[in-house]
Amino acid sequence: MKFSIVGLLALFVLFGCSTKKDHQVFDIFKAENTLTIDGKANESIWQKTQWRPLDQLWLGNPYSAEDFSGRYKLSWREDGLYLLVEITDDVLFDQHKDPLTLWWDDDCVEVFIDENNSGGDHQFNHNAFAYHVAMDGNVVDMAPNKEGKLYNDHVNMAKTQDGKVTTWELLIRIFDDSYQDDKENTPVVLSANKKIGFALAYCDNDTSETRENFIGSVFVPGEDKNRGWIDAGIFGTIVLKE
Repeated sequence: MKFSIVGLLALFVLFGCSTKKDHQVFDIFKAENTLTIDGKANESIWQKTQWRPLDQLWLGNPYSAEDFSGRYKLSWREDGLYLLVEITDDVLFDQHKDPLTLWWDDDCVEVFIDENNSGGDHQFNHNAFAYHVAMDGNVVDMAPNKEGKLYNDHVNMAKTQDGKVTTWELLIRIFDDSYQDDKENTPVVLSANKKIGFALAYCDNDTSETRENFIGSVFVPGEDKNRGWIDAGIFGTIVLKE
């Protein structure tokens, strides 16, 4: 049987490409003024923005509110997404001083970004990013060479602590899927009505050899919920609004 080039392309589009089905869709609003990344959340946008829960157990056993609770807010400007995360954690644990050693087993915030909201595989490519933001500010994701790599210039982070409550404030610069490691890359300039794939998670470890819980912002169906680092289709969808 012979196929025309047009026919083959049609089959590729039909079967070879997957389109993300949007879920957990919500609007985020632009900050009128520049935000200072200092972990203090003094800007007016944070006073006007509602908290969203970080409460989906992706890995580990059920936990108590005394052990962990989390919530977050989002905003944006042309230079990137702004994220405020409030974590109540009874034990903060950072056992690996080398940021590229078992980074997922230390307490950290993990931010999932899919610039064009396309979904699909991103395990060893830059179709999307899974930024592990450590307590010391190092930012790690899996690179196309299947090894961890620092992406510290993608995320600015500052945090403050009050007892068991840690407030993380982040600026995340957004890169599209043309990103190439060790090349010069320009962040995307954000604008109103853009859709971005987004999810948030927290790796919680209370002094164990490996992380004890992995708590996310998005409901993931099925038994295997630890799929965010592989499949951008599980991300929610945020819509940028003025």
